[in-house]
Parts: sequence; structure tokens; C-alpha cells
Amino acid sequence: MKALFITSNRIGDAILSTGLLGHLAEAYDNPEITVACGPVAAPLFAGAPGVVKVHTMRKEKWGKHWLRLLRGVFTTRWDIVVDLRGSATAYILWTRKRYVLRPDHTRPRVEHIGSVMGLTPPPSPCLWPSELERAAARKRLPTGEKVLAVGPTANWPKKMWPVEAYLDLALRLTGKGGALEGARILLTGGPGEQEQVQAFYDRVPKDQLIDEIGAKLLSTYAQFERVSLFIGNDSGLMHLAAAAGAPTLGLFGPTRDDLYAPWGENASFVRGPRSYAQIMADPDYDFHSPASEMADLTVEAVEQAAMALLNRTEKNQEKRREPDI
Repeated sequence: MKALFITSNRIGDAILSTGLLGHLAEAYDNPEITVACGPVAAPLFAGAPGVVKVHTMRKEKWGKHWLRLLRGVFTTRWDIVVDLRGSATAYILWTRKRYVLRPDHTRPRVEHIGSVMGLTPPPSPCLWPSELERAAARKRLPTGEKVLAVGPTANWPKKMWPVEAYLDLALRLTGKGGALEGARILLTGGPGEQEQVQAFYDRVPKDQLIDEIGAKLLSTYAQFERVSLFIGNDSGLMHLAAAAGAPTLGLFGPTRDDLYAPWGENASFVRGPRSYAQIMADPDYDFHSPASEMADLTVEAVEQAAMALLNRTEKNQEKRREPDI
């Protein structure tokens, strides 16, 4: 079975599409899947089952990146083409079946993606780190060690909770009497974002801080599989943590939690006193301003949401351990 899977340029959306990719790999015999995506998302698909090629689409003027993709896949007789970007490509190619995602801003993104193939419930996102990456994670984060992972950065400053608030929260949760007393702090972010999180380097003891700023995505995913809790902005790292099954708390402001809240049994979100609609309707709102729209989200509110998520996660684990009667 030859399949072409066209997915997002963005890390977050690409992660949310991995459940559908996994479905293709499991549902068909001997799959040979070509993934087409942007360069920042491409590393996510290394080692994915059934994937024989990743075509990296680097954006070019006049849509030339689409022409390059078409030249690379036009001569293949496909069994399935899945186009999550709603382009014309799927209609030009020869294929037995085609699935083209149409815009829908009324339901969670994972449900929207699953709907393109009529999958209810939709397959949950998941990634496939190598055994070497998992072995490195086990060495870095030994079994039994409590770890609080934080993602204080994002690709847009307006949806970044102030780093000082993250630091305050992390020290509360891991300090004496905190919900994760004695835990180490795993600091995550993209390449070159060290300056944005300087407060952590200044205040967190070196033996407590695990610095993973700029780490590879699948290596970070393998570490997220082992953490006690992840707290981060609405970002690719938030979706990465949720896909790894980590208890994941997403912090929201000027983006839609109804579409992009972290997905999964162990996931939750919190926002400040203003809804997305209220933030957008504010006459002083300036899309281009670097000012955060998250300052009204208090440390106390996030701490309470984190504790509630930890309690819920613990109850879920206890239910799974209960013997069948």
C-alpha cells in the first residue's frame, strides 16, 4: 500500500496529525508511506512505522514548494493520498482513494483531523523515538525520580506566560510542601531560546535544573514519557508532552483552547479571567505588539490547576491498577 501523507509545516499541528499517520501504518498491510511536511516538523517522522520517505517542503515564492512536491510524487500510482492542508495536490495525483481535510473551526483539532477518514473516536497523537533515544532518557531521568517539565517559550510572545511566573511556580511546586517536593526541573524550549529563560539559570540550583533547551524533538519526547508533570504555553512542546502521555497542563490566552487544548486522558488547560473572545475584542489589543496577553493568569491559579491534574492523573492510574472482578 503506497500512501502520500501531506501534513503541516508547524510542529504542533504536525504532532496532532501523527495519530492519523499511525492509523494508516496499522490499518494496511505493508504500508509504504511518504510524508510531506515543513522542515521544522520533518524530524518528528524519523522512525515512524511504514514511513519510507519524508519530503521536506521549504516554502518558496509563488508556491514553488508545491510544484517541487508534485514533481516528486506525480509519477507514482498511489493507493491513498491524505492531504491535511487542503491543497489541490490530492486531486491532481492518480490515487485509488483521496482524503482532503476541509476547514472546520468548531471542534478540537484532533477530532477534525480524524474526521477526514471518518474515524470516531479519532486516533490520539503519538511519536516513535528510537531505543537509543529512550535509553538516553532513562539515563538522564532515572526511574522513580520526580521531574517537573516546563515549556516557558512559544513562537509568539503574546501567548507566553511571563518567565518569572514560571520560575515562581516551579519553585513552589518543587519546594518544601509543594505537590512535587524535591523534584528536578526539566527546562525545555527551541534552539537559541536560552536568553528568554535566563531567570531559570540564575535562580534554580544547577543540580536541580535539567537544561534541554534546543534538544531534538524525539529526544525530548522520550524524556516527556518519564516526567511527573509538564506545564507550558500553547506550543508544539505542549502537544509533544501530551502525545507522550505526560500529565500536561497547557496555559492559554490569545489562542483557542477549544481547538488546541492538549489532547489526552492526562491533559488539561487553564487560562486567566478573560476568554479568547474577550481578549480579541479588547480595543487595546495589538496583534503585532510583543506584550504578553497572559499576565492576568496568576501563579496561584496555575498551581491549583496543576495540583488538580496531578490528583486526577493519580486516580486514573489507580483505576488501571484495580483488578477486574
